[in-house]
Amino acid sequence: MKKKQTVAEEPGEAPVKAKRSKPEEAEGEGVVYHPVKLSRSDLYRPPSADELNQLKEAESLFHCSLLKMQVRPLTFLTSAHVNNNNNKLSHIKVPFLLVPKTTKGKFHMAPPASIDLVGSYPLGTCIKPRITVDLAVTIPADVLHPKDVLNQRYPRKRALYLAGLAQHLASSSDIGTMRYSCLHGNRLRPVLLLTPPCKDSSSFTLRVHACPPPGFFKPSRFHPQRNNIRTDWYTGSQTPLSDHRNSFADGVALLKVWLRQRELDQGTGGFNGFLASMLLTYLLITHRISNTMTAYQLLRNSLNFLASTDLTVNGISLARDPDSTAPSLADFHNAFQVVFVDPSGHLNMCADMTACTYKQLQAEASLSMQFWDDPTVDGFHGLLMTPKPMIRTSDHVFQLCELVKLQSSCKKLNLLSELMDHSGNYVHTALPFILSLLQRGLGERIHLLTHSLSPEPESDAPKHKAQPPLSFGLLLNPELATSVLERGPSADSPKAAEFRQLWGSRSELRRFQDSAITEAVLWEGKSMCQKQLVPKQIITHLLQLHADIPESSVRYVGAMVDDVIKTGSEPSTGEEESLLVVQSYDDLSRKLWRLEDLPLSITAVQGAHPALRYTQVFPPRPLKMDYSFFDRDKPSRSLVPKEGKPCPAYITPITVICHMEGSGKWPHDRLAIRHIRAAFHIRLGELLKKHHNYTCRPGPTHLDVWKDGLVFRIQVAYHREPQVLRESVTAEGLQVVRDNEEAQALEMATIHKPLLTSTLHGLQQQHPCFGAACRLAKRWLGAQLFSDDITEDTADLLVASVFLQPAPFTPPGSPQVGFLRFLHLLSSFDWRNNPLVVNLNNQLTAADYTEIKNDFMASRESLPVMFIATPKEKKLSIWTKKAPSVQILQRVVMLAAESLKVLEQQLMDGGQIQDVVMRPPLDAYDVLIHLNVKQVPLLSQAVDPPTVTFGRGVMAGSVTQAGGALPVIDYNPVALYLAELRESFGDLALFFCDPYGGTVIAVLWKPKAFIPTPFKTSQMTARSVEVTGEQVNAIPNVEAILEDFRIMGQGLVKSVEARTEKWSF
Repeated sequence: MKKKQTVAEEPGEAPVKAKRSKPEEAEGEGVVYHPVKLSRSDLYRPPSADELNQLKEAESLFHCSLLKMQVRPLTFLTSAHVNNNNNKLSHIKVPFLLVPKTTKGKFHMAPPASIDLVGSYPLGTCIKPRITVDLAVTIPADVLHPKDVLNQRYPRKRALYLAGLAQHLASSSDIGTMRYSCLHGNRLRPVLLLTPPCKDSSSFTLRVHACPPPGFFKPSRFHPQRNNIRTDWYTGSQTPLSDHRNSFADGVALLKVWLRQRELDQGTGGFNGFLASMLLTYLLITHRISNTMTAYQLLRNSLNFLASTDLTVNGISLARDPDSTAPSLADFHNAFQVVFVDPSGHLNMCADMTACTYKQLQAEASLSMQFWDDPTVDGFHGLLMTPKPMIRTSDHVFQLCELVKLQSSCKKLNLLSELMDHSGNYVHTALPFILSLLQRGLGERIHLLTHSLSPEPESDAPKHKAQPPLSFGLLLNPELATSVLERGPSADSPKAAEFRQLWGSRSELRRFQDSAITEAVLWEGKSMCQKQLVPKQIITHLLQLHADIPESSVRYVGAMVDDVIKTGSEPSTGEEESLLVVQSYDDLSRKLWRLEDLPLSITAVQGAHPALRYTQVFPPRPLKMDYSFFDRDKPSRSLVPKEGKPCPAYITPITVICHMEGSGKWPHDRLAIRHIRAAFHIRLGELLKKHHNYTCRPGPTHLDVWKDGLVFRIQVAYHREPQVLRESVTAEGLQVVRDNEEAQALEMATIHKPLLTSTLHGLQQQHPCFGAACRLAKRWLGAQLFSDDITEDTADLLVASVFLQPAPFTPPGSPQVGFLRFLHLLSSFDWRNNPLVVNLNNQLTAADYTEIKNDFMASRESLPVMFIATPKEKKLSIWTKKAPSVQILQRVVMLAAESLKVLEQQLMDGGQIQDVVMRPPLDAYDVLIHLNVKQVPLLSQAVDPPTVTFGRGVMAGSVTQAGGALPVIDYNPVALYLAELRESFGDLALFFCDPYGGTVIAVLWKPKAFIPTPFKTSQMTARSVEVTGEQVNAIPNVEAILEDFRIMGQGLVKSVEARTEKWSF
């Protein structure tokens, strides 16, 4: 079938030449490939000139040859090749909204003048998975009239013609389903969608476009300054109106994939595949690209052009020699926000695009270029294989629901002229003005304002009110987004009236400390979680004031997930509490440095606790003890709970490492070193009591200090002690050095954890939402019972990688989006074949990345299943050395993927997020141990905390800075019980519990433990004897084990629920 060029307003791809692949090559999915057998001479022959050129190209254009190898198959996999060739519409409807109801004109049905295959399919640039083949049906000239350009006559005739075609095709057995849609969401451009019958219905969609005969309408009729809609027809009034209606294939395919992953090609005003083809055509005819370039070069050049060219200011045109009646680019700019003119010179192909959409396109292109030039980033996967939905890309998202309210917005904003331009579509009419209003109001608080408009739903006929919510995305500027003050011009400035007009009654005169008197707006917000929602206050106020959109129609998705980490009577997400802890620690550190009368001087004081890096899920709160709840132990000056009282409030000891200077006085015996450290603990306690009146309790391993209602646990460290622990003397008297777990644990506690804490503390200063994102991630891990397998340090490093290597995103600007990307990282990262490199302090170079990857591949089988490399630990992954196991990681990945899917859907659809994501599925476990809530000290931190009528020895009021009796420290019966269970029955079962107020311990039997083993008296713990003939075996005694669970947890265990159907003997 020959291909014809349609009129410019119709869809289709660029009229460029492209080679068609051969049928046998096109049907790649059905081909079975076999390895090619080469002779020895072919295998070792020198490379040809063509191969040398390809190697040189890979070296100069790509970071590595792997990227080139990845790009080439992607273009084949996404290129669609369709083989040639229920329920139909129950009754024919016309796919057009009649606003107004009637117009002049006559219509009759006649066979098409021609049928042509157009669009991306014949060019070979169609991509999977949604394959669409475009068919242009030319309406006969006698059906149309030259004056059909007026008052929507032609769009209505086109809709009627499609309806006639649908009626004719309804009886055909070659047609499966039939439905209407709109091209790019524009209701003035209806299309008919056809699918094959039966099993082939999902293979591809045939999109039928009705179009006029070539040259039937004069292009000059569609000049942006011409008016084709009469006022008296549309409104009945006589008001003058302004009007504005009116290897190459592989490069196109890659650009389409890039757009698809960013959802930029969807909906009204998107940068669709047609525009992508037109853009590359423009670059070709302006000699910015050439036919000899590879697909990679074409994509790179097109992204570079988008990043550096602002079509909202300097439009471009495909017209080489436009006629004298064609509008100028200035005329187009006066009528449209984005300008890209077609080859005729009369049509702006970006007429429906908003400036915000193009700014988003520019920002994405610029970001992609930045990441693609970074040799440490996997550019291919990040830019072409990672989807970027709005909820995961934007820091805050809000939706306008009940879009029918935008009708009143159009009236208030006096948009009658624009409403007529859009055929009564009040959503498209009001959108640019709402975007402009929000841009003014949010100002420097945001880097980018984006919006999405869902594609028109496919249905029998369009409906005005059946519209999904309109979504907007905010990319926040962290430094200014949370400011509660909007400072305006001085009172006598000419801009003061404009400021007052924008903010209405919220604007007021204020005097500042610099004596300036200016207009200002003050927003509500005391805690950080309230300040994060200042943009919400701005948006709802402006929409209500200027667009008559009530707050009830605005659904703000900015911090919905944060509720699970809020505690206290005044809800807080932990920033203020963490700051109090850090300030108290800084004060203690200064006082330790100033201590005198110590045998050796202090060389370093380092924090080694998550609270000191702002990542503790529920940071320690200063507590004032209720002495009536306790008895006093006078010798130790400590409080002891009275008999029969509930478990006292859990008090977290905040670990502080205190390094003493090296000296020849330090002994070389491990036991003697411990005695010296204990002596230092005693001496430090005496000096802190003497100089600052702090209540202290020294011990062999640490010194507890009660200060500001918090407990700091000081551990004295000697830098050579790990080395001493590795040294031993053999029976022959030889000294040998062997690594051991004791030395590794000491290094972890005194070297690695303090370094990690100080590094992540610095990361928190760069990204204010890092700590809250960590708290959300660890709360999810705890709720899903994984806290013991993915430790706090591991979780913090995983979240840190989201901030330090955010490609293809920008670093998260809100805790919620940081949490969503953490789930995406967990679920999508290839843990089997890749190390996760966390480039703390940006210390690793591209060479370091290569070295880490090579070492990882060489030693993969002996390394942890989850491998995390940092600048200080490139080869061992000390953080994940013991956990998680392969099975646990598989379950974590599965639950992260499901949680991400459910959470993103609920955030965009308005569901309750805790119901699913923060509640673990307990069906998979064999035994559930239910705990007595009175003995669960962290009960208030549970996802669903029960209502309690008892206290835990804490009272309200300000805390004393020093003095007082020492409370019960680090006492958590649940954690102690779990440790006992694992020690006694760890060979038989796995034990899981939510550390944040969990009231259930879940038990999973190990399958291998139930395999009968030969009877041995030394291995009869928790087992019973089973005699089968002459064979005597031992098997686990489940009934006795369950009874032991009760006995060991007496007072703590409420009941043991055995799920016998899960046992397998």
